[in-house]
Amino acid sequence: MENKMFNEKKRISVIIPVFNEAENINELHQEIRAVCEANNYEYEIIIINDGSIDKTAEVAKSLKPVKLISFRKNFGQTAALDAGIKAARNNYLVTLDGDRQNDPADIPRLVEYLERNDLDAVSGWRKNRRDKLTKKIASRGADWLRKFLVNDRIHDSGCTLKIYKKECFNNINLYGEMHRFIPALLAVKGFKIGEITVNHRPRLLGQTKYNWQRMIKGLIDLIAVWFWSKYAVRPLHLLGGLGIFVLFLGAVSSIISIFIFLSVGDLSNTLWPLLSSFLLIMGVQLFILGLMADLNSRNYHESNRITPYSIKEFTENK
Repeated sequence: MENKMFNEKKRISVIIPVFNEAENINELHQEIRAVCEANNYEYEIIIINDGSIDKTAEVAKSLKPVKLISFRKNFGQTAALDAGIKAARNNYLVTLDGDRQNDPADIPRLVEYLERNDLDAVSGWRKNRRDKLTKKIASRGADWLRKFLVNDRIHDSGCTLKIYKKECFNNINLYGEMHRFIPALLAVKGFKIGEITVNHRPRLLGQTKYNWQRMIKGLIDLIAVWFWSKYAVRPLHLLGGLGIFVLFLGAVSSIISIFIFLSVGDLSNTLWPLLSSFLLIMGVQLFILGLMADLNSRNYHESNRITPYSIKEFTENK
């Protein structure tokens, strides 16, 4: 079985989101073609033009072979990856940036590591990054926070160079800046994730698209991924538990208010009654919010026929 897996022709879809990369896309396409043909892959190259305002679309249209998806405006890298993944027809999906900093020569290593270790996805690790110091510092901070909130055991989740089995994206839609947290999303579903070091090249042409706005959006999406990984199926565990805790504080505050009333007979000069009322009302509201969120979660999964689990294999012996 293992020899058959390694000897059969690999079917690969290479997915490249691009925004104003007219100077890089032609050379990158040639590199990918050379790697795929040298390794005898059955391949397709999918370029997603994310609302570029330079000549990216014109250059991409002149390339062969290529599948070109053009957005009406700039929707962001996550949306572009989602469109490319949905358009892919092969069983292995390779994603990489359009700025030529990811090296297509690493693709065979990703394929080999995925198959040899029976993984569902392999993430590239830019161990020796060729970026500006400010970008490195921002990425290190984001990686530390990601590991604290969502420990996906990946050093460099922000590296676009990755390989996935197509089945990883059944019932998964990407939005916001969530392309950075795909390993965490897949880990929640029980997929096996690996990581290898990859070559990272300096940007020679074009301008970086990384800015503080993307960093803020990424932070917000990281919190969403944390909530999804912990409480998406049962949000009542978080909100209901928090509500019960606040109710407990309200009960303690009420007991203190009663004790003061019995001792002094006057509560006009204290805030304990007001605090007690606030905590009790807030606790009830949080618990009810948890119940509503729990119902919405169930309706979402049932109406979209999405299960909170992922089956790798089904065997029936008769």
